[in-house]
Amino acid sequence: DVQLVESGGGSVQTGGSLRLSCAASGSTPISCLGWFRQAPNKEREGVAVLVLSDGSKTYYANSVKGRFTISQDSAKNTVNLQMNSLKPEDSAMYYCAIGRCGSWWSGSDNVWGQGTQVTVS
Repeated sequence: DVQLVESGGGSVQTGGSLRLSCAASGSTPISCLGWFRQAPNKEREGVAVLVLSDGSKTYYANSVKGRFTISQDSAKNTVNLQMNSLKPEDSAMYYCAIGRCGSWWSGSDNVWGQGTQVTVS
């Protein structure tokens, strides 16, 4: 089984930065690892994802392009989400998610972390 451990998050003022990290352990075959978010009364949305077998392959939601950067560290099964120029609309619970790349954005087959709160005011 795959397990995800998240860290980071917190509160920041508009325009500030935060960094989230997610470490995956266990069996991680060809997979995509990244972040979703869900704000109160809104649908869950994919934010950013990285292909574990090729850390240069990264994909972003249009709403965060140019502000967020997802990267893979030397541990390979850990990804970091650097969030810059944060806006109040970025406030949400952020969930780390790992799954097959073909279905990652749908979220249907992903394994999920417990979530970490990001608040921008």
